[in-house]
Amino acid sequence: MKILFVCTHNRCRSILAEAVSRQLGGALLEVRSAGSQPAGQVHPLSLKYLAQAGYSTDGLRSQSWDAFEDFAPDLVVTVCDSAAGEACPVWFGKAVKVHWGLKDPSALSGSEEDVKAAFLATIGTLEKRIQSLLDAGPLAGEALKAKMEALAHV
Repeated sequence: MKILFVCTHNRCRSILAEAVSRQLGGALLEVRSAGSQPAGQVHPLSLKYLAQAGYSTDGLRSQSWDAFEDFAPDLVVTVCDSAAGEACPVWFGKAVKVHWGLKDPSALSGSEEDVKAAFLATIGTLEKRIQSLLDAGPLAGEALKAKMEALAHV
């Protein structure tokens, strides 16, 4: 299954989702992340806390969804509320589209421990959701959409 995670700036939440999904999904998932208005660089704390949680950060970069016109995802998951409200490119075609609203840990102001806890909580949420998707086995169409929408609340 091909999954594209979308966040407006593609520097934190979508990057976390890409790294977690890529590693947990192995050969079952082909995963990318992108933004409608990419920042051009991954948030350094995204890389730091992914590495601390045991996830590879190789190849992660902030990029436009225009770079994936030929990717043809089966599933497009928006992870920030502003991206969920944007019009998706026509080339997303028949991809199942769902929204997994996640709070932005990079926007948190507080102690280093508070910020770390926020990043690790977001990574933990993504781990639960992706593992639940994998445990469900192959899904498509309305069954995939229903499962993904249910996981938005896990």
